Amino acid sequence: MFLIRGLLDRIILIGAIFAAACIPSFVVQYRHRLGGRLDQVLRDLQPFQEIANRNHGGDMKKLIQHHLASTDRTFRDEGSAIQAMVDAAARLKASVQALNADLMHQVGYLATNLDTDVAAATWSTFVPGFSFTPEYALFAITVGLAIWAVFFVAWFGAARLISGRGRAPSRAPRAARPSPGSSR
Repeated sequence: MFLIRGLLDRIILIGAIFAAACIPSFVVQYRHRLGGRLDQVLRDLQPFQEIANRNHGGDMKKLIQHHLASTDRTFRDEGSAIQAMVDAAARLKASVQALNADLMHQVGYLATNLDTDVAAATWSTFVPGFSFTPEYALFAITVGLAIWAVFFVAWFGAARLISGRGRAPSRAPRAARPSPGSSR
């Protein structure tokens, strides 16, 4: 049993450090994909911004309101589509700005604000990579050791549960117990 645990814990430690070392690479690829989406939305909004510049003093909100106030259903739908692009651009800008931080803040931001569509698209083309900067190495070792510690707690917790169930409840020695029919 000790041999299995010893081998397994080393495999988990090494695997956890390697897996944690790939997280910064995923974050970088996620940021690039997010930036690409932002660039595309801004490019798609550019013709509408030019119309707003010509007809509404550059105010995109006025252009959208003009569309939404129209009696033409297609024109109103177009206004809703422009508004959705403006909202997407604002959301993407905020995310890109939040990810312009150190690694720990990036990971924290992604843990609480992950865009699942962007994450799925990033994961589908993810290429694991390692950077050997001090920040990335410290991150990999810290996260790897944390995963390893969770393994130890789980292993010894499970062992304690299993060994606790195998024991019979303690009883008083047979000689100390009264026999049936005795008057003690």
